[in-house]
Order: sequence, then structure tokens, then C-alpha cells
Amino acid sequence: MNHPYAVCIEACDACAAACDHCAVSCLQEAEPKPMARCIALDIDCAAMCRLASGAMARDSEHAQAICALCAQLCEACGTECGRHPMDHCQECAEACRRCAEACRRAAVHGSVGAP
Repeated sequence: MNHPYAVCIEACDACAAACDHCAVSCLQEAEPKPMARCIALDIDCAAMCRLASGAMARDSEHAQAICALCAQLCEACGTECGRHPMDHCQECAEACRRCAEACRRAAVHGSVGAP
């Protein structure tokens, strides 16, 4: 993709997929109740990442503000997922951290090139 936001769009898309996988995997745990906050943040984060990805792809005038909010949500989700030892939570936490970093750069600079 040759788009000024390409790195961030890819990070958002990967994060949304990781969050979806984490939420479904948490629901399949033997005791899903303790995972309620993780699941809720996974769902919110996936939705926000998709919104941010679309806004950047469209060069929305609101892309920077959306990316700033996406970074906050990714940080919260990554922190929560990072508290749980399951592989799906740890993988989600890492995707969230990468996305938060890319979104912070996009929010400040308006586009993100190669790191």
C-alpha cells in the first residue's frame, strides 16, 4: 500500500483481528466471567481500530483525532490483555501496543511513514 497512513492502517487492521480473536478465545475459556473486562475492551478496540483504518484510508479530516482516541483505547486494551497469561491475550496485548504507537504518531504527524 502506497498511502501516507499505510503503516498505521496495517497496524489498526492487525489489531482489530487480534482483538476479535482474543474476545472469542476469552469466551471459550473454562471461566469466562473473570475475562469480562478483557472481552469488552477487545470489542471496543476492534471497532475503534476499524473506524481509524477507514478514516485514514479516506483521508478524513478527522483522522488525527480518531487516531488519538484509538491510541488511548489500544493502550487500555493492551494493558488489560497483558494481565492475562493466555497466548491469545498476550498476542492481543502486543498488537495493541504496536497499534497505539502507530496511532500516536499518526495523531501527531497526520500520516505515518516507515518507522
